[in-house]
Amino acid sequence: MTDTWIILGASSTIAKAFTRSVAQQGAAVILAGRRMDDLEANAADATARGAAQATPVAFDARRPETFDGVLDAALASGGRLNCAVFVGSMPPQAAIDADPALIDGTIADSFTGPARLLQMLAPHLAEQGSGAVVGVGSVAGDRGRLGNYVYGAAKAGFATYLSGLRNHLGRSGVHVLTVKPGPVDTAMIQGLGKQPFMTTAEAVVADIHTALRKKRNTLYTKRIWWPVMTVIKLIPEPIFKKMSI
Repeated sequence: MTDTWIILGASSTIAKAFTRSVAQQGAAVILAGRRMDDLEANAADATARGAAQATPVAFDARRPETFDGVLDAALASGGRLNCAVFVGSMPPQAAIDADPALIDGTIADSFTGPARLLQMLAPHLAEQGSGAVVGVGSVAGDRGRLGNYVYGAAKAGFATYLSGLRNHLGRSGVHVLTVKPGPVDTAMIQGLGKQPFMTTAEAVVADIHTALRKKRNTLYTKRIWWPVMTVIKLIPEPIFKKMSI
């Protein structure tokens, strides 16, 4: 049976790299996002690379009325369903401080919107008894930090949701992978200056495929972020709250 990958946030740099990789494997792809012109171009590229089918679908994590269209397109594909979530937004913390209304969109993009769609998809995944979910979070979700704690809170919530979904769907043979990248060379981090342990979208995607093959539950990419975040999580709160990290 041909795999069908639902790719949420398909216009992001990492999502495009992931789409290219599964298209070359002959999978069908449902490209879901806000920018239909970009999705249509991505669909044409995926078809040229060998995708069994490439369908662009309008999806906005802040508009639940768009979710049914994604699910309908996936079910119509007839393939074994899988889902990869690359949705998220990270306004500067200073902008959120000035306009707290930005919190709503950040939480919807990075947590509640994707979680709601995955919850709609879950019964279909459980029924087929196989497949995978890839949820891209962030190392920012491991501890609330001065510079991005609203975004971090959203990604922490999404990681906890994925942990529960893994517990639920794993009993039916569906694997759920939580991905925690550090800084990736994409538009999201432009303007933030030089970042430590920067990686590329292609490297993240290669790590994702390796983690899927090995049935890993959580992936830090680059791998160095696992010991780094372990140390950060162990710093006592009285000390941590005086630090500028």
